[in-house]
Amino acid sequence: MAQDETGRELGRHERYRGDYPIVVEGLTNSFGPQVVHENLDLKVRRGEILGVVGGSGTGKSVLMRSIIGLQRPTEGDIRVFGKSIIDTDPNVNIGIRNRWGVLFQGGALFSTLTVGENVEVPLKQFYPDIQPDLRHEIARYKVVLSGLAEEAVAKFPSELSGGMKKRAGLARALALDPELLFLDEPTAGLDPVGAAAFDRLTLELKETLGLTVFLITHDLDTLHEICDRVAVLADKQVIAVDTVPNLMELDHPWIQQYFNGPRGRAALTAQALDELRQHMDKPVAAHAVKALDKPPAGKA
Repeated sequence: MAQDETGRELGRHERYRGDYPIVVEGLTNSFGPQVVHENLDLKVRRGEILGVVGGSGTGKSVLMRSIIGLQRPTEGDIRVFGKSIIDTDPNVNIGIRNRWGVLFQGGALFSTLTVGENVEVPLKQFYPDIQPDLRHEIARYKVVLSGLAEEAVAKFPSELSGGMKKRAGLARALALDPELLFLDEPTAGLDPVGAAAFDRLTLELKETLGLTVFLITHDLDTLHEICDRVAVLADKQVIAVDTVPNLMELDHPWIQQYFNGPRGRAALTAQALDELRQHMDKPVAAHAVKALDKPPAGKA
């Protein structure tokens, strides 16, 4: 069962009130001779959206899988809601696992089940005594909450676009009213409009439902727009955890290349434009937007 910071077990419907629902200490993950993480530490604050970034092969998804119990680390400890999840029986941890939801890359939907039936899977697993009619209604509500039309409940994954599959996966992740939401590359493969819409939905859900969000992404716009802090994976560890503006001041070569390279500057300019457009009634803002929107010389 989940525990508060004093070690008291939380009631089934009692929310965690500690400062750090996820604490990773001294984590080492290795696959044969390849060491992915070595003595990695990370604390996730309650109520924040924590972006997780790093180059290819730095183990972002491996870290997430370790936290949710799908990857057994070589060394170290992981505490979720005050309870260590290392070397414990999954059945013992049922009071922890029903407090999180996971959106895997691509949605990871069961192809032979409808969207509604996919959302019902965790409900059947953790609350087998719920009557079918109530389970169907909960699934319908979660589908709508994720931004899909109610008609999507009866559709199969093969009938959905890429963006709709991600929202269906999100609906399933929200099925149990989680406190923790894990998102693995949620905007990958989406067009800019779809990615921005998913970012807004994530922020709205976090604020409305009081979620703590662990968000793996390569999307610089997402980091700038919705992340409270960003954890940077490099050199087999989390080398920095801070706000984007503060990270941009660090002199680590990968951080500089990532945040201050051409794509990083483009994302920063887009964010500045969005903020300025909210104040177009002011001449200074209107003039700045006009200047920033102007294409560089020779590219008109």
